[in-house]
This record gives sequence, structure tokens and C-alpha cells, in this order.
Amino acid sequence: MKEGATVFLRQLEYLTALAREEHFGRAAAACWVSQPTLSDGIRKLEAEFGVSVVRRGHRFEGFTPEGERLLAWARRLLADRDQLVAEFGRTSHQGLTGRLRLGAVPASLPPLSLLTVPFCELHPGTRLTVLSLTSAEIQRRLIDFELDAGLTYLTGEPMPGFRTMPLYDERYVLLTRYDGEFADRTEVGWAEVAELPLCLLTPDMQHRRILDDLFRRAGVTVSPRMETNSVSTLCSHVQGGRWASVISQAWLGLLGVPPGTRVLPLVEPTATSTVGLVVLDSDPQPLMTSALIHVVESLDLQRGIDDLVPLGAFAPPGPRPEPPAQRR
Repeated sequence: MKEGATVFLRQLEYLTALAREEHFGRAAAACWVSQPTLSDGIRKLEAEFGVSVVRRGHRFEGFTPEGERLLAWARRLLADRDQLVAEFGRTSHQGLTGRLRLGAVPASLPPLSLLTVPFCELHPGTRLTVLSLTSAEIQRRLIDFELDAGLTYLTGEPMPGFRTMPLYDERYVLLTRYDGEFADRTEVGWAEVAELPLCLLTPDMQHRRILDDLFRRAGVTVSPRMETNSVSTLCSHVQGGRWASVISQAWLGLLGVPPGTRVLPLVEPTATSTVGLVVLDSDPQPLMTSALIHVVESLDLQRGIDDLVPLGAFAPPGPRPEPPAQRR
């Protein structure tokens, strides 16, 4: 690649780093250059196109409208550059290399290994980055070429400009104390659950928005005693005995049913939500994205989740299990 083109791409990297970090010093550090070097590179971009790109003050204040347009092109050009390098830089014996960048809504994280493990086994030269993000953040980062793919809900929110692939249906159960209010029940209604002291995910999570809608369909409004953006925090607090929660069956495959608790299927209404893979709708797809899609097409995640979660988890309770022996 000619020196002038290399310098130009480097300047575009400065611009995207500044958008990501929103701070000149941090952007320079991310690019392994001094702050004056980064600032000079962006000024040269402005001179090249004859427009002001950055709104400057005592600190970074954002981009001008022209800067936003240039930033969108910069992200696309750099993504195409990376794809070109990956396409022609690999050798036939080396196989697929590079980093797969995944964003996943928190509710999809427990069963995610059912997808990533087969991918890594098929492509041992790759590395993974998995980020826990909201559905809106996943879409934004895909558009900005900061992610290769996302795992999110496919129901309820339209996603124009994206290709989607269903992975599994999320089923909902009540996680509650083993000897709690519904100790003699084999299922429970949503309206009944709304009366419990609940711990749920925060309203910015799509899982929570789905639950709120299901409670409304049952004719009630839920007011949780505690909210968290962490699945593990939610389950640990239910295990503590003060709260109950509505969770996805898929979580149990990894987390199991916490000691001292049990799960009950939720009815009236009985409902599911589809979780799936989402990528930018582009042709051709980047190599890393195409490889992931190929793996998804070969898997049956619904069966994998159902196999991980024993049917006995939903059975009526028998004698309460003894707690594990304490170490001396």
C-alpha cells in the first residue's frame, strides 16, 4: 500500500478512536501516538476535505455534521480494509485467523458457549471478544463496525438493515424459595407472581421490557423490590431468600437451580421470545461473520438448551435436599 494511502487510513483511525474515546488524550493512547500527533492528523483531514470535522473547546465537544458524515465513511473504509487484509492475508494452511467480536444481551450470555465453543473448535486460529450489551447498543456497534455479530431478541423490535437468524426460544420460569408461597404448586400465573417481592433486570434491558409486557397481558403491573443489570447478581439474591425472580429456562443450563430454590413454569399467558443472531445485511459478508453464520446453520441450540436443563427442574418438589456438608 502506498505511503499516502497508509497515512490517510491512519488519520481515519485517529478519527474513529476519537469517536470511541470522546477524549483526545485517551484516543491518542489507544492509537499509540502522542496527543499532538493525533490532533495534527485530524487537522490534516480537515484540510484535505476543506471542512471542520471536530467541534473544539477546552475539551472534545463532538463532531460537526460534516464530521459525522466523514466518521461514517471512515468506519466503513477501515472495516473494508480489515476485510481485505483478512481475505488476502491468510494462507490455505493457516485457516481463519483474527478476532470475532460479539455483543450479547445479558439474558443470552449463559447459553452462549453452545455457540462459541463449536466456533472455536472449527476455527482454532481465532480469538473471541464477548461484551454484555443492551439490544440498542448492539445495533449501534454493528452499524459502527465495532462488532461482527450480536445475540439479541428478534421479537418486538424491528431491525431494518440487519440480517437475523433465530437461535432458540426463551421460556420463562419463576425462581423462588424451595419452601416459599408456591411450595405445593407445579405452575404459577403471572398475576400471582406480581404480588411477590421480585428481583428483575433493569428496564433498559429488553428481557425486562418483555416481562413487563407479559405482566400487562396478565392484567397487572409489576413493581420489583430490586433491579440489577447482572444475571448472576439476580440469581444470587434469589438464593439469599428475600426475593423471587422471573428468569429464562436457558439460564439454568449454566447456572443450575441455586440451592434452596426451585423453578415453576409460568402460565396465563404461556409465552416465549425468540433470541437470535443479528449481523449487518451486507454482501459479501466479512469472513469472520460468514464463518459464524456457517456454524449457526449447523447447530440446534434449542435442543442443546433443552438437553442442558433437566426436565426434573420443573417437577413437583420432593423432600427438601440436605445442604452440602461444611468443611472442617
